Amino acid sequence: MRSRVSPEQFRQTSLFPRGLSAASRAAEGTAAPRPEGGPAAPVAPAPRPVAPPVPMPQRNLLPDEAPRIVTRPPTREELWSRAESLAWRLSAELGMPVRLSVTDNRSTMVSFRRGSAVLALRLHHMFLDAPEPVVRAVADYAGRGHRTAGAILDEYIRGQQPRIRQMRRESDADLNPRGRCFDLQALYDATNRDFFQGLIQARIGWGRMPPRRRRKSIRLGVYDHQTREIRIHPALDTPEVPSFFVEFIIFHEMLHQLFPSTGRGGRRVHHPRAFRERERTFPHYAAALRWERENLGVLLRG
Repeated sequence: MRSRVSPEQFRQTSLFPRGLSAASRAAEGTAAPRPEGGPAAPVAPAPRPVAPPVPMPQRNLLPDEAPRIVTRPPTREELWSRAESLAWRLSAELGMPVRLSVTDNRSTMVSFRRGSAVLALRLHHMFLDAPEPVVRAVADYAGRGHRTAGAILDEYIRGQQPRIRQMRRESDADLNPRGRCFDLQALYDATNRDFFQGLIQARIGWGRMPPRRRRKSIRLGVYDHQTREIRIHPALDTPEVPSFFVEFIIFHEMLHQLFPSTGRGGRRVHHPRAFRERERTFPHYAAALRWERENLGVLLRG
C-alpha cells in the first residue's frame, strides 16, 4: 500500500622492430648448417640494438596507480539480448511464462506479481549478469514463494552496491510539493514539528501521474533512503481525500527514515515491529485505515 564512450582508443606499440617477427629475432645471428664440402652459408648481420620503447607519460596518476581502462557500456541491443536470455532462463526454471522488466531503481531491486498463468517480474539491471545460483534464487523467491531464497538475493545485492545509481538523473521529475488541493511542504513541516521534533531531514513532492490503466494495487507514498526524498501519489491530490489521510501517508513515509528496512529469516522486512508501533501513535490512525479501506476503489481508478 504505502511503500513499497565514445570508447578511448589505445595505441599498441610493437615490442619488435618493424619487419621482424618474434621467431626471426630468436634465429638472428645463427649460421645455417654448412653443406658437405660446400662453402659456409652466409650469416645474417647482427641487428642494431633497438632502444626499448619510451613509455608515454601518464598524467594525473598517483605514483603506484595503474592506468585505468575505460570499457564501453553495453548497447541497448546488448541489454535487450541479455534481458531476453534471463527471462528465458527463469521461464525454463519455473515452467511458466515470465514477463520481465529491467529497471534502474535506486531502492527496490526485486518486485513481482504472480498470476495463475504468468509471472510479472521487475529486476534491477545488476541481475542481467547474475550467476546461476542467484537466478535460481530469483525463481524460488518470486516464482515459488520461497522466502528463504531472499538471503541469497540480499547477499548478491550487497556485493553489487556500486552498480546502484546513487544520484537522481536529470530526467527524473523535480519534486514539486504544491498541488491543486494540498501543499505537501506545509503538511510535512507541521508533521515534522508535531511528531518528530523537526529531526526528519527529507524533501517531499508529488510523484508523476502514471498512465491510465486498470490497477490492482497502488503505492500511495515512497521514501528513497539514498536521496532522502518522499514522493506522494498524485491520486491523493483531490478534494475527495481528507487532509488527515494525506498527513498519515506523509507520517508513514517519514517513519522510514527512523526505521529502515531490515533482513529477517532470509526476507526483507520493510515495516519492522518498532515501525508499526510508532505508526499507531498517529492521532487519526484508525480513521485513516478505515478511510483507505472504504475508498480503495476510488484510489485505484485515480
